[in-house]
Amino acid sequence: MFAAIGRKLFGTKNERYLKTLGPVVDQVNSLEDKVRAFSDADFPSRIAELRQQVEAGKSTDELLPEVFALVREAGRRQMNMRHYDVQLIGGAVLHGGRIAEMRTGEGKTLVATLPVVLNALSGKGVHVVTVNDYLARRDAEWMSQIYTFLGLSVGTVLHGMTDEERKAAYGADITYGTNNEFGFDYLRDNMKFYLDQLVQRDLHFAIVDEVDSILIDEARTPLIISGQAQDSVAMYAQMDSIIPRLNPENDFILDEKARTVSLTDEGVIKCENILGISNLYDPANIAYQHHVLQALKAHRLFKRDVDYVVKEGQVMIVDEFTGRLMEGRRYSDGLHQALEAKEHVKVEAENQTLASITFQNYFRMYDKLSGMTGTADTEAVEFKQIYDLDVTVIPTNRPMVRNDQADLIFKNQDAKYRAIAEDVTEKHKEGRPVLVGTTSIEKSERLSSLLKKRRVPHSVLNAKHHEQEAEIVAEAGQTGKVTIATNMAGRGTDIVLGEGVRELGGLHILGTERHESRRIDNQLRGRSGRQGDPGSSRFFLALDDDLMRLFGSEKLQGIMNRLGLEDDEAIENSMVTKAIENAQRRVEGRNFDIRKQLLEFDDTMNQQRTVIYSQRRDIMRAQPAELEEMVNTFVDEQLDGLFESLEHSKSRHGDEEEATEFVAGRLDEIFNLGRVDELREKLPTRDAARDAVNERFGVLRQGAPDMYTEIFRFFLLDSLDRNWKEHLLNMDYLREGIGLRGYGQKDPKQEYKREGFELFQDMLERIKETTLRSLCRLRLQQEVHEDDFQHQEEKNVTYAGGGESEAAKKKPMKREEPKVGRNDPCPCGSGKKYKKCCGR
Repeated sequence: MFAAIGRKLFGTKNERYLKTLGPVVDQVNSLEDKVRAFSDADFPSRIAELRQQVEAGKSTDELLPEVFALVREAGRRQMNMRHYDVQLIGGAVLHGGRIAEMRTGEGKTLVATLPVVLNALSGKGVHVVTVNDYLARRDAEWMSQIYTFLGLSVGTVLHGMTDEERKAAYGADITYGTNNEFGFDYLRDNMKFYLDQLVQRDLHFAIVDEVDSILIDEARTPLIISGQAQDSVAMYAQMDSIIPRLNPENDFILDEKARTVSLTDEGVIKCENILGISNLYDPANIAYQHHVLQALKAHRLFKRDVDYVVKEGQVMIVDEFTGRLMEGRRYSDGLHQALEAKEHVKVEAENQTLASITFQNYFRMYDKLSGMTGTADTEAVEFKQIYDLDVTVIPTNRPMVRNDQADLIFKNQDAKYRAIAEDVTEKHKEGRPVLVGTTSIEKSERLSSLLKKRRVPHSVLNAKHHEQEAEIVAEAGQTGKVTIATNMAGRGTDIVLGEGVRELGGLHILGTERHESRRIDNQLRGRSGRQGDPGSSRFFLALDDDLMRLFGSEKLQGIMNRLGLEDDEAIENSMVTKAIENAQRRVEGRNFDIRKQLLEFDDTMNQQRTVIYSQRRDIMRAQPAELEEMVNTFVDEQLDGLFESLEHSKSRHGDEEEATEFVAGRLDEIFNLGRVDELREKLPTRDAARDAVNERFGVLRQGAPDMYTEIFRFFLLDSLDRNWKEHLLNMDYLREGIGLRGYGQKDPKQEYKREGFELFQDMLERIKETTLRSLCRLRLQQEVHEDDFQHQEEKNVTYAGGGESEAAKKKPMKREEPKVGRNDPCPCGSGKKYKKCCGR
């Protein structure tokens, strides 16, 4: 009650913030006459002057009014598009590192040019993030008319570009691209070996278009770069053959709400009998247990043409929010292979993670982040908690007059679809354009077949080609046009009403069911009623819709039965609509919890990732002396640890034989100092061991003086990458089973942090050890090029040892050393036996 009174007296938080931006808009407007007097040549020169002021330390906040005025005038001259006052407000909100909620058709693409130009003055680069390649290319080309007029460079990062093209795009003042391309480039850069191979600069400022889609809807799917694992694919077909023999009533429990499946005791016994094993939960049989459950999920929870499609012999994921095919994406943990086995297509080998990051943690690395969308306010809490982003709702340029009608609820799907087909047919006869939003490809095709029977011409949009998608959606406002599309298809493209349509009532939106998220429903409604246009919207629901079925349609079913309603009769009730929205809130809360839990687990990985990637950059940037110091520190740490353990064992037990054998073994294992039996007879002192390692490094320096420290750099990075890849696999295994700790009254998240830290510490030690193992076993071989063969000149040095690498796969022709017996005199001329000298 007090909060309501406070809002009436002082306005909402949103209204109070918008009021503070009023003077900013007034300042911009006061400069309009001044910049209109500029010649075209004055604009780039003035931007260059302002860039120098920023480099000298002037705040971009101080320059905002003038820059916004320059951008507005550039838009008017180049594109005949003058920013409205509400668009200036949107630009100021974005510059402030907030999310601007702007209704569809309010010109978000143009709004972004204001803060983009202002923040580009820093020279550190601005990223504009879109949901697909088509929009990235379109927006960059469209808005570059403003940017180039002002003397700023524009780049676009698209799928399939080379590293050189990417580097040039990131080097521009403003870079457009998709969230996937930006994220994957970050991961790929952290797998490179040399600084000049990096394509991205430091992450400075990003504006995320359709921010709710990218930072919330896609946040449950991390970006992963993977390589093929060595697992056999035969098990997937074997597990798939078991599923038809399991009885849903007795053998397993299905929870559609939580999208989980588990075996009953009867189901476990049946699986054990089929597989011929005594205990499915024996650690030795953990693979069977895992793959049986994944096969069950594939058959019982994942539906063809809803969750995935089969296209050209491949299982392709369908994005549940956009209806788009997610090319190149695969489900993890063997689920994708289980689906391939189910659909009897080729089962691809499972992949091993080489690098990964969540969108949450990627975008939180920017110095400043902002976003824009038509629907964000319903997720304001999540934006604040996860990204520390406030949501500001920007007023529309013209009043909203769309008529949002109450939902119609039918008994079943058949009755609902008949009513939808009838409504669409009537609207088509009237000449009104209709956009029908569906939640899956399957439902789009079902409705399409009904309209074909009624001979209603229509377009079906399954969002397989973005260019075609945008074209179809752009024409959806023409007289009599009927378009069937997944709820989010064509997002980012305005639907402009054709001639005479306003008089007919504008575009009609018809939703075939409610989505789990209110925001997705609002996005569909938002396609109508742009810039004060007339329009209407209505949702048709059935009691057996997924949302209704899972979240409380029992009471409604009883009411409809008591009222004696026929199948084709619908009820229209505001209380029912409210109950549905409450169900959506519960689902939204559950999905938020899932994303938050994913982030909490990934935060542990993110801390480790930050350390490793920071170390990689340090190694890549290090000067020769720093690299030597790094390796020498590794040597001292290893030797100190070994000889301290020896002294400790002597003083504690008085028996040094076992300790001596351990130290001897480790000296040979790490530093290649000789056979264990020889070292045991005469174990060197710590200083003598250090001298022996120095001698090895001396030989390396002598053999390759120009490449000495580069050899260090190569093996440091190689060792780091190998061990990090193995660590990621170990963390995946840990994450998979950590939930079981809850049964032992332990917090799985805390256990994951604790054990993950221990694994990380072990990995850091292995990086040091494997680097030294490689360096101390390195053999230099002379390289002879064919064209110089007669002169026998030494040209380069090739590395061998330290495992197979990309460089090792491209070895040039080498001259092999002569074969020498272990007891023969060493060919180096030292007078020692080969086994005691170079053959050690």
